[in-house]
Amino acid sequence: MAVETINKELSSSQKEFESLLNNDFKDRKLQENEIIKATVTEITEKFIVVDCKAKMEGMIPIEEFKNDDELSKLKVGSKIEVYLERIESFKGEIIISRDKARRMNAWKKMEKVFETGEEITAYITGKVKGGFIATCDGLPTFMPASQIDVRPLKKFDHLMNVPLKVIATRIDKVRGNVCTSRRAVLEKNKVADVKEALKNLNEGDIIEDAKVKATTDWGIFLDIRGIDALLHVSDLSHGRVKKPSDLVTIGQTMKVKITKIDPETNRVSASVKALTEDPYANLEKKYEIGSEYTGIVTKIMDYGAFVKLEDGIEGLIHSSEISWTNKNTNPAKVLTNNQEVKVKIVSIDSEAKRISLSYRETQPNPWKEIENQIGEIVEVTINNITDKAIFADMENGLTGMLHFRELSYNEADQDLKKFKKGQKIKVKIVELKDEKLRFSVRAMDKDPMDWFKDNGKKEGSIITTRVAEVLKTGVKVSVDPDKHIIVMIKKNQLAKEAADARPEIFVPGNALDAMITELDLEKRKVSLSVKEAQIYEEKNLIQKFGANAAKSGATLAGIFQKALGKKPKKKKDDKEEE
Repeated sequence: MAVETINKELSSSQKEFESLLNNDFKDRKLQENEIIKATVTEITEKFIVVDCKAKMEGMIPIEEFKNDDELSKLKVGSKIEVYLERIESFKGEIIISRDKARRMNAWKKMEKVFETGEEITAYITGKVKGGFIATCDGLPTFMPASQIDVRPLKKFDHLMNVPLKVIATRIDKVRGNVCTSRRAVLEKNKVADVKEALKNLNEGDIIEDAKVKATTDWGIFLDIRGIDALLHVSDLSHGRVKKPSDLVTIGQTMKVKITKIDPETNRVSASVKALTEDPYANLEKKYEIGSEYTGIVTKIMDYGAFVKLEDGIEGLIHSSEISWTNKNTNPAKVLTNNQEVKVKIVSIDSEAKRISLSYRETQPNPWKEIENQIGEIVEVTINNITDKAIFADMENGLTGMLHFRELSYNEADQDLKKFKKGQKIKVKIVELKDEKLRFSVRAMDKDPMDWFKDNGKKEGSIITTRVAEVLKTGVKVSVDPDKHIIVMIKKNQLAKEAADARPEIFVPGNALDAMITELDLEKRKVSLSVKEAQIYEEKNLIQKFGANAAKSGATLAGIFQKALGKKPKKKKDDKEEE
């Protein structure tokens, strides 16, 4: 019995030892590229020696603890986490790293806070192109320069190596890159502060101490009880403001009225002009359309000039209302800033707060004065020459056109090349229509076309002309003795018979009877026909001698010879009878 008892006890002890041994080996099983817990066994000047179990000791360089408060707290027996890179190197040593363990834990933490949007502490440890290195629990991240503060910073030394709250904005697991932002945290906190502050601010409140933070061309940024507010340039005054910076300086306080609060965007709008009465109210009672007033030119633009009628009230003189003579006049050529001018009210729009003014309406209208000068001879100055016309200025500023055909009644003298810019010439004002002037030089001379009136000639009249020039297509003839009226008679109108309608049989200087088939003195158009004159003469001869000729048996040739005073030729039979 005693032996059996002993054997039982031995068997039980063996099983217990085996179990303890298996558990110990189980705890000692290690895998590479994992974080394990190790026990500090020795601390030297250069290394921290740790027990990684499995009867394996590793050494961690002391540099991996220099920037860590943990170094001062380390002692033999302390438990720390390390990263197992290799169980056995070529030297037979275990390779471990405290830095990699921290970075791996930091990466896991970063992934978690990225998903949740949770804030994490970071330290700005360096500056790189485009931003900064922000270290979070030993994990270096990139913080763009635009994300370090809500406003661009020129100096950032005060943010170096101090704890800052940030959030992760982007994670690239493949490349192991992380982007962080401090600005997002600041804006988030600011939004919360603004929402709380807005509870004590209402539309219509008058703020006595709104502080100017910044100015732009389009407005002023104010600080109202820690809240950013915008004072738009249109709300600075009832009148027009050139630059807000001309009225305020950064740091000064202003009295404003809260005009709008947007709780969704936390935007606050303020106004100065809302504190005073609108001068545009009942504007029609102050100013009458068509009446003249005196104002001061405040600003000149390409499209017109602004004129102050009183404080807070301005009107616009459009460029088309500057001058009578030029609808596209540059206002700067006529008006100057701070000039006192008389203007006429053209239109008023109280709702839009617009007043249209006219400067030219207060000046003499040369177009009305010129109406009494039609037919007068004046001296003008050439300002432009085109292919077909001359444009010249009168002393009163009006511009008229002189067409090349109005230079002379003679085509040979209708040459624009003999004129030049700046040249002064005398012209006759012949027409004014729709504020357009027409000049003439030839109108100063007697019109050759008056020859027809003076001599009682009209359509159907037969006149004697002189051949001036023979062409292949016809003949040019002079109508009047002075040879001012030259008319082309086409080939098919030179004679009744085609055989006689040959231009080459005519000689310059020969007399040629022709009928006026068309006469338009206004259009200066004359058409002549020798053919029609011959037909007309033939009809007259037949009517005059036709009846007697029928009784006597005379021929048409004999009628023409008799009419011309010639004796008819004797026939052969007549001689034999004699």
